[in-house]
Amino acid sequence: MQPSPSAIPDFYYALFAFYEPALTVFGFIGAVHDPVTTHNTQAPWPMDNPPPASLPKASIVTVIQLAHVCALMGVVNCFVLTAIRKHLSKHLATQEKIVGALMTPLLMGDCMHLFVTLWALGDERWDISQWSPMLWTTIVLGFSLMIPRIMWHLGIWRYVDTRDGQKADVTMAHKEATNEKS
Repeated sequence: MQPSPSAIPDFYYALFAFYEPALTVFGFIGAVHDPVTTHNTQAPWPMDNPPPASLPKASIVTVIQLAHVCALMGVVNCFVLTAIRKHLSKHLATQEKIVGALMTPLLMGDCMHLFVTLWALGDERWDISQWSPMLWTTIVLGFSLMIPRIMWHLGIWRYVDTRDGQKADVTMAHKEATNEKS
């Protein structure tokens, strides 16, 4: 597949400007709807100490605020990536730098999220037959975002200035010359 003449081509745009915000907004809605279940399914509970049936108000606020921050990050992705595509469409190197500034901390967050999730499982982390549906969802959806972010950083299916810059300049010059003749 040829690299797209954009640092955020359609594949990445759909994933990070629509799919990721949808996941985070739905997660927020779920946390608002049922903060106790959201809280109690974040990590396994010891057999002799079941999760609480109710939570103190401080815990409920914390769960909802955390879910709100996640949703906010997803929505920020949508707005930033849309602005980049709209306003920097002819400035591919700048596009790449700004998208990289967004993707780098998000990739670090993906890695930390996976690490903390697995750490919370303790010695049972690799006993996948005992994973809850919420844990499977967390891992699978986490990888569904982390792997494409790694692909973006590797320059797969997108414009990379150091690799594609000269070709893009020639193509843009040719398009401009063709438009002037018309």
